Amino acid sequence: MSSLKSIKVPPFLKNFFFITGCSFLIWIAFLDKTNLMYQYQFRSEEKKLEAQKDFFINEIKKTKEDQQELLSSPEKQEKFAREKYFMKRDDEDLFILTPAPQQ
Repeated sequence: MSSLKSIKVPPFLKNFFFITGCSFLIWIAFLDKTNLMYQYQFRSEEKKLEAQKDFFINEIKKTKEDQQELLSSPEKQEKFAREKYFMKRDDEDLFILTPAPQQ
């Protein structure tokens, strides 16, 4: 029993505000519903969604440009149909060359 009384405890460990502050930090960091691990996951998910948003905004811009190009003239409509959908005229033959699969 005398060995317990001889242990010196620093005065800041006896301070009520220090103990309360440390308890609060431990609660927020590890025990709360939205602890630090969940906050990190939410931030990484947010960054991923922002990247997807930027990608889709760029895709919408490209699609609008293609739409404007298609609506501008019938020659460009024919070019688009030939390049994208491999359409042909009745008196033409169409040969599609694809690269051999790499091994």
